[in-house]
Amino acid sequence: MRSVSGVGRVAALGAVIAAVALVAIVLFGSGGGSYKVKATFANGGQLVKGNPVQVGGVPVGSVQDISITDNGQAEVSMKIDDDHKPLRVGTQATIRQFSQSGIANRYIDLKLPANGAGAISDGGRIGVDRTTTAVDLDELFNTLDKPTRKSLQGFFKNQARQFHARGEQANVGFQYLNPALATSSRLFSELSRDTPVLERFLVDSSRLVTTIADRRDDLAALIGNLNTTTRALGDQKVALAESIGRLPPFMRRANTTFVNLRAALNDVDPLVDASKPVARKLGPFLNQARALAHDARPTVRDLSAAIRHSGRNNDLIDFLHTVPALADIAVESKKRSYAPGGHKVNVGTTRGAFQESAKALPQGATEFSYSRPYSTDFLGWLDDFSTTGGGFDALGAMGRGFISLAENFGVNNGNGAPVVAGGPVRQHQYRRCPGAAEAPAADGSNVLSQEEQDRLQCRNSDRSVGAVP
Repeated sequence: MRSVSGVGRVAALGAVIAAVALVAIVLFGSGGGSYKVKATFANGGQLVKGNPVQVGGVPVGSVQDISITDNGQAEVSMKIDDDHKPLRVGTQATIRQFSQSGIANRYIDLKLPANGAGAISDGGRIGVDRTTTAVDLDELFNTLDKPTRKSLQGFFKNQARQFHARGEQANVGFQYLNPALATSSRLFSELSRDTPVLERFLVDSSRLVTTIADRRDDLAALIGNLNTTTRALGDQKVALAESIGRLPPFMRRANTTFVNLRAALNDVDPLVDASKPVARKLGPFLNQARALAHDARPTVRDLSAAIRHSGRNNDLIDFLHTVPALADIAVESKKRSYAPGGHKVNVGTTRGAFQESAKALPQGATEFSYSRPYSTDFLGWLDDFSTTGGGFDALGAMGRGFISLAENFGVNNGNGAPVVAGGPVRQHQYRRCPGAAEAPAADGSNVLSQEEQDRLQCRNSDRSVGAVP
């Protein structure tokens, strides 16, 4: 029995040791599967071992160890849970606190980068350039001198004293203040959502205020002028009231006008579309016209002085007042007379010269159209016979003349030059068409059609130069 009891006690002791070892392995394993990352901070920020590590408010690990580097910075070792490992390159670590009071209420807040960044290996490091240490309230107070801290204490005491015996009223006030604070919170959230736009707005506002400050004298003059204008309007309040009373009918008529203008603008669209090519070509012309207008200023100024000048009988307006009225002759219908040889003859009631001319011109359209093709030949005839090439010598005026017989030129070869000179004289050319003194073009552009020949009673075959192609 003793032997059996001794063996049983040994077996029981072995079982206890095995159980303790199993628990130790489970609770305090070798850690081969754990994932650790070190982060370097400017200072420890009152971190202690066991402080949590969070991402977006969710615990992902804890602080395992805190040590000091050779350059006096804090090196914090963090253990990350298996569900959240590995961390990515670019992760930012910030020491924060759960509340304003307390000592061991710190934690590390991680801000993860975008997906796709490389992984931080086990035992890797987050550099000091990507870590931020929390600023304690005591550090802020330590920057203040003693009188300022004393005054700040009085401020807080008076803040508590102002609510003495007024708690219920303060609660009611805070109840109505809550919506305003919530709205303000949403407002600042929207403002901080797009930080670059807010920064540009603040910078532009600063530039605006600076510019206004630089022009404060002009701004003061503007405000003074506005004051004078407002005072003048106040002095004319009767006239202003009358103008305002007339404004509604004017607005109604203006509304009708604008409605009609809308339809007119639609009708003008084709004109605008057709004008676009011309408008592009008009740019260089306007550039040159601008220089012309600049150079023409003295001329226009002198012309204005010539047309109208202060004083009597010294400009064109005064000159026109001295001649008979032309409107009576040009547009008035009245009894008229004329005096050939000094003998007055009544012609009865006649219209003005403009009306009679307007009536006569359409009636003479047939004659004008008939004679128009001959204008070139007529002007050439005037040119040849109006200048004789005369001059003067010792005996007085003299003149030179010559006769040119071009009828004996040969047939045209198509390019306007005669092939043979000195040929027989062309005969029986009695009905030459206008422009027949020119050689016919190869494309027939200066040759009249048969219909035009019949209307003018001429023949292309009677050309004085060349033959009709």
